[in-house]
Amino acid sequence: MTWQSADATIAEPIRVPVPLAELGEGPCWDQATSALYWVDIMASQVHRRGADGEHTCWDVGEPAGTVVPRAGGGLVIAAGTGFFALDPATGAVELLAATEPGNQPDQSEPDQPIIRMNDGGCDRAGRFYAGTMASDESPGKGALYRLERDHSVTTLMTGIGLSNGIGWGPDERLMYYIDSLTYRVDVLDYDPVTGDIGGRRPFASIGSGDVVPDGLAVDAEGGVWVAVWGGGIIQRYRPDGTRAGVVRLPAAHVTSCAFGGPGLDQLYITTAAGPGSSAGALFTCPAGVTGLPTHAYQG
Repeated sequence: MTWQSADATIAEPIRVPVPLAELGEGPCWDQATSALYWVDIMASQVHRRGADGEHTCWDVGEPAGTVVPRAGGGLVIAAGTGFFALDPATGAVELLAATEPGNQPDQSEPDQPIIRMNDGGCDRAGRFYAGTMASDESPGKGALYRLERDHSVTTLMTGIGLSNGIGWGPDERLMYYIDSLTYRVDVLDYDPVTGDIGGRRPFASIGSGDVVPDGLAVDAEGGVWVAVWGGGIIQRYRPDGTRAGVVRLPAAHVTSCAFGGPGLDQLYITTAAGPGSSAGALFTCPAGVTGLPTHAYQG
């Protein structure tokens, strides 16, 4: 059964004419080129829709959790167990940094889950944050990492179940973060100079059972937009954590969202295969508010 919200509908989404995804995720808008990027995780693909509507796809050879533009050109993806550079002109993929050694279980042991990168994003300073999860979604196997601008990797949190949405408030003094297995969005104190985090605390509780919070995006008013996997919705929360409105999708497995368009006032939404008439489709709708821009990786 689709999870329901009684909140007022913000807008009616329309489907973007691109191929369906098995597990669409990680949308981001590149203002420099007016292009939207997203990934199909299990298909190991990065997708692009240009300003002219042209669709391009690259196979990166690893499950691709998320993608961001790179300030020096090209893209950076969190995929497999590391961070990679992707050259869109050639399709070449180059490892920038692996996550800490030992993050994979001993594969000589039977039935051990594979650990892989999942959702993430960059702060204003161009540091890339992304987390991991176990392939069987077993609790406590994931972590949250930061790819520094010199390509070193810092481990920020361990014992994560399913590392998912991440975003920052308008002044970057707050960071929002989702471990989907906790059924909530958390908020942390954030130092925009050092990138240090602390004071993790609940922001909003979402879902139960197979309905969990997934990706998120933050708008210029400090509103937090949360994709609800299994719920068929994007839910907007005010800065105080109260619900403010909903976007309903014809796909149960809503995975993430991002602001884009010339005025950063269009919401782009990724979904995955599953129940619903348009499962796996990419959607867009007017948000009624300006979003915060995607930041490029500065390494």
